[in-house]
Amino acid sequence: MSAVLPDRAGLAAAGELAELDDVEFGVRLLVNTPTHAGRDAELLRHWARTADAFGAALPPVKASARIVESEDGLARGLLARYSSRPVPTVELFTDTLALAEELVDRLGWRHWYPAGSVRAAAVAHEAVHQQLHHGSAKKSLKRALGHVVLRAGRHTVHGHVAGADEIAAHSHARAVCGLGRSPLLLTAALALAVEPPPGRPQGSPHGRKK
Repeated sequence: MSAVLPDRAGLAAAGELAELDDVEFGVRLLVNTPTHAGRDAELLRHWARTADAFGAALPPVKASARIVESEDGLARGLLARYSSRPVPTVELFTDTLALAEELVDRLGWRHWYPAGSVRAAAVAHEAVHQQLHHGSAKKSLKRALGHVVLRAGRHTVHGHVAGADEIAAHSHARAVCGLGRSPLLLTAALALAVEPPPGRPQGSPHGRKK
């Protein structure tokens, strides 16, 4: 994989991403999720906006997982990865973090992403994911999104909206780390700087392993 900062034209293209609001990056995440193919654009925007607000309102979550560092994130297309076995672990990829920090400087976004905040946001993102996957926040997010898959008398079953938890986690990281913009903006800019190997499309820089 090549991992070089883009040239002047590439930096200009990355800089133009800042003209979009944070919710738009959430919409793009949902649009690129296969299960949402053909869904109404306004519905996706509603879900993205709801997930963004939900994540921002969640209280800070103390990271309980073990934190380790690796150096092959660019080759894997990852900035961080959570594994539940053999023990809960957040793996941070220092090469991707370093590239993200350098890109922030080149784009003049340091007022949005203070030094060291990319790492802090990655840890906060992974920490809240545990709550969104297994805690009470999982059910609350489903209710907030309002994706009803079954009604039977007084009973209503809300379905899972793929990608919404990712949007909420990024929004939560933005809020608790005091970032000026969502990490999703920086993720989009990184996608212009990192070229995936043949056969592997660009995806989320946050991975999951059971």
